[in-house]
Amino acid sequence: MPHIKLDNQFPGIVGLMEYRPETGRALRGLAHALLVEDSSLSRAERELIASYVSWLNECQFCCRSHSAVASALLDGDKSIVEQVKRDYKTADISDKMKALLEIAGQVQKKALGVSPEMMAKARAAGASDACIHDAVLVASAFCMFNRYVDGLATFAPAEEHAYDMMAVRLKNEGYLKV
Repeated sequence: MPHIKLDNQFPGIVGLMEYRPETGRALRGLAHALLVEDSSLSRAERELIASYVSWLNECQFCCRSHSAVASALLDGDKSIVEQVKRDYKTADISDKMKALLEIAGQVQKKALGVSPEMMAKARAAGASDACIHDAVLVASAFCMFNRYVDGLATFAPAEEHAYDMMAVRLKNEGYLKV
């Protein structure tokens, strides 16, 4: 049960955005800019970072919803997303993505711990400064989104199909609509 009365039946951050439409518009815009608009990283890569950081933060709603979107963008392949959460170092993803997930994980834990060695490793694996920037920004934003969702104890559906349905809409339409 949410810590505040939301007056709507929407789960997770969606319910919070509907509760405060004026801030909801800004948050939707930020999510859309980070996860949909042109970037140095593919949409699937950005959703994978969002899913991974949300998993590290133990935010069920964000982890499950962004895992579903990442899977949808990967042609329905849920195994990659699960591999990343289990151990990104052995997942069937590029070395560049592994290096970016290492950075994202450090941002989640203690941002000042991101080291020159991590940056060098990412660059050696093919990550541009723009890729590194975008990975850090997605990781940072999802720490905020996760804390917002869990700090107010929002509702998270238990049924997997609820997230799969959200993923189809988000894949096709982005984050600007409810």
